[in-house]
Amino acid sequence: MSDDENISAWTERLLREAPALSPEQARSFVYDLYFAAQRALDKEEWEADFERDE
Repeated sequence: MSDDENISAWTERLLREAPALSPEQARSFVYDLYFAAQRALDKEEWEADFERDE
């Protein structure tokens, strides 16, 4: 799945659980959360690679 497909799928799930959110609010929240999680995973991977190289 692409990033956009994942974001769309999670946005739909969030809207089912929190119908008071507008689709724009839900997508913005999911987008921010998705890319923050991706950055955290990238940082962990970078740190693991750095530790292995030392």
